[in-house]
Amino acid sequence: MSGLASSTGGTPSAPAGDPVFAAFCAAGLWPGLGRRTAAELPGAGITAPDDVTADRLVKIPLVGRQRAERLFSSFLAAQPTYDVVELLVGAGLQAKLAAGVADALGPDAARRLRDDPWALLSLPGVALGDADRLAIAVLKGADRQDSRRGRAIVGLTLRTATRDGHTVLPADLVVAALQAEGIADPAAAIVAAVESGDVLEHEPPEPEDPDSEPDPALRSLSLARYGMAEEAVAEGIARLAASAGRIADPASVRSVAKGLDEAQKKAVAQVLGSGVSLLTGGPGTGKSRTVAAVVKLLRAKGTEIALAAPTGRAAKRLEELTDHPATTVHRLLGAQGMTGGFARNEEWPLDADVVVVDEASMLDVELTAALLEACPDGTHLLLVGDPAQLPSIGPGHVLGDIIDSGAVPVTELTTLYRQAEGGAIARLATAVREGELPPVDSPDREVVIVPATGSAEASRRVVQLVTDSIPRALGIDPGAVQVVTPVHRGPAGTIELNKALKAVLNPGEGTVWGFDAGDRVVATANHLELEPVGFANGEVGVVTKTGEGSLDVTFASGPVTVTGKAMSDLRHGWAITVHRAQGSEWPGVVVVVPPEAGGMLSRPLIYTALTRAQQHLSVVHASGAALARAVREVDVRPRRTRLAALLADLGDLTG
Repeated sequence: MSGLASSTGGTPSAPAGDPVFAAFCAAGLWPGLGRRTAAELPGAGITAPDDVTADRLVKIPLVGRQRAERLFSSFLAAQPTYDVVELLVGAGLQAKLAAGVADALGPDAARRLRDDPWALLSLPGVALGDADRLAIAVLKGADRQDSRRGRAIVGLTLRTATRDGHTVLPADLVVAALQAEGIADPAAAIVAAVESGDVLEHEPPEPEDPDSEPDPALRSLSLARYGMAEEAVAEGIARLAASAGRIADPASVRSVAKGLDEAQKKAVAQVLGSGVSLLTGGPGTGKSRTVAAVVKLLRAKGTEIALAAPTGRAAKRLEELTDHPATTVHRLLGAQGMTGGFARNEEWPLDADVVVVDEASMLDVELTAALLEACPDGTHLLLVGDPAQLPSIGPGHVLGDIIDSGAVPVTELTTLYRQAEGGAIARLATAVREGELPPVDSPDREVVIVPATGSAEASRRVVQLVTDSIPRALGIDPGAVQVVTPVHRGPAGTIELNKALKAVLNPGEGTVWGFDAGDRVVATANHLELEPVGFANGEVGVVTKTGEGSLDVTFASGPVTVTGKAMSDLRHGWAITVHRAQGSEWPGVVVVVPPEAGGMLSRPLIYTALTRAQQHLSVVHASGAALARAVREVDVRPRRTRLAALLADLGDLTG
């Protein structure tokens, strides 16, 4: 294996002294220690871990006794992370990798890494080369053929595939990945991974010809967590379908039928009799109106209903449309902070007779498995969504797989009620959904196409639209306008656009980790453990106050005080990616399509971006023919999953 590189991790803010301590502080791993205070440590004589005492911390400007005691306690509590930083820096790796190690591997993470340095690969953002360097540093005679290395590469290959949404991979692809990394005995590596319990092996499907044998080449592998989640979803759907009784007479639909078309009435009736049913359709087809009718009918009958959606904004919209409380799916299930577990489960199920989940295209397989587990026998589950949107960020293709399986009843709404939905946005979205990009006909400027010759001009146009043109011409406040782009990098990616928009809308130095009061932020991970309500991935909020190492942020779900590691999961949010925008809507939306997005563009991505707008949509178009081609020809890349096959094996559950 290659030798070590010489650089140490992080950019130390403490000049001389202990390089491990400097890297630990610079990487923001000391809870409650802001950048400014970190820069003052050497002045107080603190350049190594043994120097850290409450008495010395008090010598730092603006640090009182109480805060010094808190900082001292938080330093001691961060010892497991510090021990990991020591290993990483010793191997020439970045200290910031340690942030997730203690969470993933527990308080004795450093010991576990010394025993098996390739355990580092269980963290996101770690490359095989990083783990190999750690192995060289901590193991005598580290060997490419070490069985721990082969086992870890199997897990890494499957985890990498989950980033593209796959829950399963053909075994031969995993073998090829092992061979590419020089593993001489791929079969032994796969056996070791399966025996560890982290990986499941799935037999090839039974052939349709009863006289044929299953093809061993069709064996597949999955990470156990996703393989088990797909099986749990299939079993949960079958259980609810089998245990559902009728909750109201189909004739009672008449009481709420006013203004509903035949398909919408059918969807309402379906919920009354089916354990699991689906309602799908594009914007403007009346999905919300149909859900409101379901809620109205069931409330009149005194039936317990729970309404939920994957994002805070979608839940709020659902609540407004139905006049019934709604929450995020995570909160409905009682998400347990960072652990990813849920309080509501088989032991403590939901006490609703009917559960309705909107924006179901965003449900990944693990969240769906948790939702079904929390639904006791006899619960009726209605999933409402638009399969033409992007699939979930997490692995799986739940909504699409359930539809493809033909196992549960699906009502698709297709009639476009333009007047109710406003017009040009819904017409454009419907055309894109069908694979066409028509010329825009919107004299009232509900939809405006703004051509640009490249990324730099696109960026200027975006800033002009948000800060001047849209507020002036349409009276929509900049605070109600969201910029959506497919990319992070480049002049028209989220990073540069946020800098440009902040400079105009809320200039400031970024006093706390780059943020000022008044900044718009977006969450990039779930932190439901924070007080008082936490925040979920993709939620957009506004910073209301900055403290030393803390931010007060108001999200759609309520106010949150953000500290510690949660701070690193916030980004500026004036411009966000299409994926993060999914499940939310804003009065005004500016969609920018720069040239560098060309290879990423697909019909579901463009359709999802356009349908975020409620009143006004500006499309800053700088990608030439790539946009029309993507709408016409490029569907989202298919995901490898087992759910549709598992459901199909259970037979027709629609009866």
